[in-house]
Amino acid sequence: MSIENKVVVITGASSGIGAATARLLASQGAKVVLGARREERLADLAQEIGANAIYRVTDVTQREEVHALIQLAVETYGRVDVLYNNAGTMPQGNLSERDYAKWQMMLDVNVMGVLNGIGEVLPVMQAQHDGLIITTDSVVGHVVYPASAVYNGTKYAVRAIMEGLRQEEKDHGIRSTIVSPGAVRTELLKTVGNLEVKQGLDEIFNGENSRQTVLDPEDVANAVRFAIDQPKHVAISEVLVRPAGQIV
Repeated sequence: MSIENKVVVITGASSGIGAATARLLASQGAKVVLGARREERLADLAQEIGANAIYRVTDVTQREEVHALIQLAVETYGRVDVLYNNAGTMPQGNLSERDYAKWQMMLDVNVMGVLNGIGEVLPVMQAQHDGLIITTDSVVGHVVYPASAVYNGTKYAVRAIMEGLRQEEKDHGIRSTIVSPGAVRTELLKTVGNLEVKQGLDEIFNGENSRQTVLDPEDVANAVRFAIDQPKHVAISEVLVRPAGQIV
């Protein structure tokens, strides 16, 4: 199954996993439609990729902006083969800190951002009777640890939403995949906030064994490519990608 000429919409595309995935897929002939909040980053990435990339500034918490991104793909290429919901944020902290603003932000980005993508692309894919929706989940959508209950909760929610999507849309030719990475070297770390948690993560990401305990964004991009590069009768429902030396 060739990736060439597939139309792939990617949110959270301005850095990290999203940018690495865009580069990889475009190098194999896909048309990538990039969405993120940082226009300068998007413009630079689109210029780097060249003719196979277009972009639109997109805040996934704003449904009308997600709609506009999907419409850009349809108006430019006539269809959407793949939506990759990749935008996310991971503030950390104990529940006793009562940081309602961060909790709400995580719900808005990690859960509603995914739902906005699903809701806006489904009419297009149903009309095509074809499509693949991929979402970045996390190993922490499978396990829970202290100071991360809300983030864990958003990732557990994504698993449930994507499984519901699979069951509801399988007869419409629409498949779903979650990609659950372990520790990945991305800018997501900047959103952690809690200093104690950040110090612990810094040891993992910058320690002498970091090659065994941290993934590169390109490692996750390869998993996304694998899910896309399947025949239509094959659904890769879930991929867990851990660094070889990760304990959790």
